[in-house]
Amino acid sequence: MDSTTTETAGQGLRERKKLETKQALAFAAMQLARERGLENVRVQDIADAVNVSRRTFTNYFSSKEEAIASLNTDRAAQSAEALRERPAGEPLADSLAEVFAAPYEMAAKVDREQVDAIRMMVFTPALFGEYLKTLVQAEEPLAKAIAERTGADPQGDLYPHVLAAAVMAAVRAATGHWIANRGARSLPDVIREAVRQVAAPSTNPSTTNPR
Repeated sequence: MDSTTTETAGQGLRERKKLETKQALAFAAMQLARERGLENVRVQDIADAVNVSRRTFTNYFSSKEEAIASLNTDRAAQSAEALRERPAGEPLADSLAEVFAAPYEMAAKVDREQVDAIRMMVFTPALFGEYLKTLVQAEEPLAKAIAERTGADPQGDLYPHVLAAAVMAAVRAATGHWIANRGARSLPDVIREAVRQVAAPSTNPSTTNPR
């Protein structure tokens, strides 16, 4: 193995370790907030739970709220790449529905702890702003992927940006609806329905079954 290969491998290992540390801090923040209440958790408590220094925490996050919201950032950030990997001939609405439902596929078997974690993310005022940031940050890369898929101009055409924003809003609305209805249906199915309603509006039940 030459020196260049060794250096590249070393960089790859360091990046993996950094990602593992970041994710561990995020999960620790969520777990502690669920157990104690967000207001009773200090940054030092999170660092201690992962056995790292407070300075290490601040290398990754500016606050405990950002740390918790990053769990959603990771999911949202993968959506654009996941869309690119869907079958080319698949209807765009179906592709988007599957892309956003997939990370929650196990939610049909979700336990009480996970329900509380999702509820905290969506309905805790101190976390909600950070949660919205994660959705907004995901819009631009998703819009680019939609433009690639549809042949639109990612700069000049409005459609990819409007659809990306609508899809992210649909995911948020679906999650809130699922929580409000105490998980009566599986979260992936609720997300699929919501995404299809904005990506293919003609499938909206209210347009075919008016009250």
